[in-house]
Amino acid sequence: MISFTLCLIALIAGYFTYGRFVERVFGPDNRKTPALTQADGVDYIPMPTWKIFMIQFLNIAGLGPIFGAILGAKFGTASYLWIVLGSIFAGAMHDYFSGMLSIRNNGESLPEITGRYLGKRMRNVLCLFTIVLMVLVGAVFVAGPAGLLAKLTPEALDTTFWIIMIFLYYLLATLLPIDKIIGKIYPLFAFALLFMAVSILGMLFYHQPALPELWDGLENTHPNADTLPIFPIMFVSIACGAISGFHATQSPMMARCLRSEYHGRPVFYGAMIVEGIVALIWAAAATYFFRENGMEENNASVIVDEITKSWLGTVGAVLAVLGVIAAPITSGDTAFRSARLIIADFFHIGQKKITSRLIICVPLFLAAVGILLYSLKDANGFNTIWRYFAWTNQTLSVFTLWTIIAFLMQERKPYWFVMIPALFMTLVCFTYICIAPEGLRLGETLSYVIGGICTLAVFLWFFQWSKKFRR
Repeated sequence: MISFTLCLIALIAGYFTYGRFVERVFGPDNRKTPALTQADGVDYIPMPTWKIFMIQFLNIAGLGPIFGAILGAKFGTASYLWIVLGSIFAGAMHDYFSGMLSIRNNGESLPEITGRYLGKRMRNVLCLFTIVLMVLVGAVFVAGPAGLLAKLTPEALDTTFWIIMIFLYYLLATLLPIDKIIGKIYPLFAFALLFMAVSILGMLFYHQPALPELWDGLENTHPNADTLPIFPIMFVSIACGAISGFHATQSPMMARCLRSEYHGRPVFYGAMIVEGIVALIWAAAATYFFRENGMEENNASVIVDEITKSWLGTVGAVLAVLGVIAAPITSGDTAFRSARLIIADFFHIGQKKITSRLIICVPLFLAAVGILLYSLKDANGFNTIWRYFAWTNQTLSVFTLWTIIAFLMQERKPYWFVMIPALFMTLVCFTYICIAPEGLRLGETLSYVIGGICTLAVFLWFFQWSKKFRR
């Protein structure tokens, strides 16, 4: 428990120290935000900062900091370090800059921001890449909650019924103004998710389980360690609890609602730190579960159910399950909303009329339904889609980090602190696609060599491209 406690303290301290450093580098000021200058009653709506924080937290959380941390805990105490270091020095910084760059550029979505700093070609590539990720998020975050709801309701309300209900909710949440559904119910769902995490944290300190310490070693404890090395597999498995490209698609939505640039650190940097804390809590709880029950269980839902029932009782377990159900659903609907805004920005389609929103939404939902049907038809379909989603998610974070570096170069500001995680995540993504079972399935040594060469090539290309900013 000593290592767990130190990691928890480090995450909190990171917000007040490194978070302040990142804020100073960006330099927020008193200029009017897009929420005030471009209010449209649909997407640009000023809201209270506490409510924006709760929505941002729920948007970025999803199942990532729970399921990802549980699966990542199989790799051992190295998961603790990645959650802490990743959240402070990569994820929270990544989320802060993606939100603040949107505020500085009239609430632009991620592809538009990338095009502004990396060029139109990169904007076009990222637009397609991001929309694919958003549709994947909307599809993979339906089956799990629908299955849980089917277990909690009468037999007549089966999984198919709940899938239809969730998609109908998606449609409403995507089409209606952001303050009508998202602004009203998201804070309540965020409270349920936070209650679950705080309750598990209290039980950890109450039971004081014998958890492994960092100084005991960082060896790979995964039962399939021979084929799943810590690097790069763990760094993709634990995404939303450390760094996630999906967050950069969500931050612009909240950037359109902030009243002041000075609220950016608590909303963007702070929400990621809280997510890191949630991931750390579940990594510790899962470590205890695996020690007591072995590592054969691969269904994170079963682990969540067992832990909450044994530690929180009936009432606590119900609230916890509500959090597990709400988190993916709310990430799914904001994924579709983000995709709508990205397409609208790309083609310059006004969003005041509901017909304009429908024209964009219908194809998105049809694509998601197709992916979902495939995942349900194939026994391994869901796991395959989830792994591709995880890699796509981390690759998107790489695009975002290089965009941030380009911005800092243009502004003649220090950028080394972004370059380090950018190079690291570039290496992770290239190496993963080489070594992963769903990738090229190459040997470890060859995968590391190819990943290193590709990362070096990206660095040299960027160095050459950015000469105009360093003159």
